[in-house]
Amino acid sequence: MRSDYWDQPAFETIRPRRLLAPVVFNSPHSGRVYPERFLAMTRLDKLSIRQSEDAYVDELFARAPHLGAPLLRAHFPRAYLDVNREPWELDPTMFHEPLSDRFNTTSPRVAAGLGTLARVVAENKPIYRDRLTLEDARMRIEGIYHPYHAALQKLLSEAISAFGVALLIDCHSMPRITRTSERAAPDIVLGDRYGTTCAPALVDLVETVFTAAGLRVARNRPYAGGFCTRSYGRPQHGVHALQIEISRHLYMNEVTLAKSLNFDAVRGVVERLVMALIGLDLVNLVGQNLPEEREAAE
Repeated sequence: MRSDYWDQPAFETIRPRRLLAPVVFNSPHSGRVYPERFLAMTRLDKLSIRQSEDAYVDELFARAPHLGAPLLRAHFPRAYLDVNREPWELDPTMFHEPLSDRFNTTSPRVAAGLGTLARVVAENKPIYRDRLTLEDARMRIEGIYHPYHAALQKLLSEAISAFGVALLIDCHSMPRITRTSERAAPDIVLGDRYGTTCAPALVDLVETVFTAAGLRVARNRPYAGGFCTRSYGRPQHGVHALQIEISRHLYMNEVTLAKSLNFDAVRGVVERLVMALIGLDLVNLVGQNLPEEREAAE
């Protein structure tokens, strides 16, 4: 089966002219290039299908390459392929053919309809009119998912080679969280798998930048970090990973997906964060603050 992105890149790596820091920024869910074949397969209109996007997150972090750190960003949308999942985390009800034991068909993410190929978008709206073929899944996973992760691993390996340490910032957005207790709902959620994927000093610094801007920050609840954070974050081997979730209400209309008047202000806060991370002496900082390796809670 020919790739849906045969005539355009499915993702891109934007490199700095000169690598100044061992920080890698990853925006896996901000893609908004919807292939015509995919749109013909969905029962949703062009706005509804976009409800799973981390819309404009790549633009919020777009200054990173200009400041000395690479940015990897998807052009394919999350509704089409989710690279923040295991490679073969698939829902058997979505396919004509039966799925063998080699596929992970029983994860909580699959049960929620949010596997590597999602069954639903936000608000539990089904995506597809009909069942898919396994050939379609292979085209997306072997043709896009694996190359995407190879590109991400290459960036982290280059950082390790140049600096002896690497920091992955996994960039996301989240729906506005409604207040559920006496504690105010957070604007930002930082996920380090409960202290296992990133040095505490790095998480503290990121929190300080956001709180200095007047934003409320939570850690690991309700987002502790997905597949990328969990898989690449190995502080004991010099690779730290931190997931950042930015509430969409801060910079956009969550219904129409239009940028709000506050977009530039939020982008400015993110730019200050990028500058702070790039300006760090990571080798000395994380060398004194390696978190103990322990099993991360889900």
